Amino acid sequence: MVKTANLELPLVQAAQAQKHVTVNEALALLDAAAQLRLESITVLDPPVEAADGTVYFVPAGATGAWALEPGKLAVRANGGWVFVTPRAGWRAWVIDSAEATMFDGVVWVHGSLSISPNGAALQAKTVEIDVELTAGAIVETDPVIPATAVVIGVSGVVCETITGTLSSWRVGVSGGEDRYGHGLGVSLGSWVQGVTGQPQAYYAPTALRLEAEGGDFTGGRVRLAVHLLLVGIPRA
Repeated sequence: MVKTANLELPLVQAAQAQKHVTVNEALALLDAAAQLRLESITVLDPPVEAADGTVYFVPAGATGAWALEPGKLAVRANGGWVFVTPRAGWRAWVIDSAEATMFDGVVWVHGSLSISPNGAALQAKTVEIDVELTAGAIVETDPVIPATAVVIGVSGVVCETITGTLSSWRVGVSGGEDRYGHGLGVSLGSWVQGVTGQPQAYYAPTALRLEAEGGDFTGGRVRLAVHLLLVGIPRA
């Protein structure tokens, strides 16, 4: 079957019978590939049940109906799978990881702003966490800032009223305890929008630190988002 060069849409042939079948398949593929949404780029086993128009990227090691199609997009159509080869530069939204991504010709790179010919990407990422505040003056998160990251800023919102003897709180890192905000409110909906004053690089995984001001925490919950850049390494 003759197909188009980019989206691999089937073309109607001269004197072809049941032309509507070919046209409908092409429209279904166009519907799936335009404004591309990938259910996952890591799932190895084809789902038993999937709605028509559902799209997965087929990783190496896939099984079943996907086993012979690594590196392609699997599009659900009429109860089966139709496969399309992605091109370098295609962008998509990955549903299971909730990230925007770009295909560099070999792999999907999340949050890529630019990619070199050999895959060295500049990535923009936002890492979001919920912090349950426990009793005491200091609450430290797990290391949420990855190694070799440049942090642009930290934002956040109080999701459950902060309780305790404190009058306000601050957020930062060890050695820079108020780097991303101080004098912050404790009531529901209070927010922080701290921007790094100059490029701030972190060379090891780093935790955020929340400190009570004027007293201690006894409870509450804060949702924080770290906005950062990562510099990728080209392939050999």
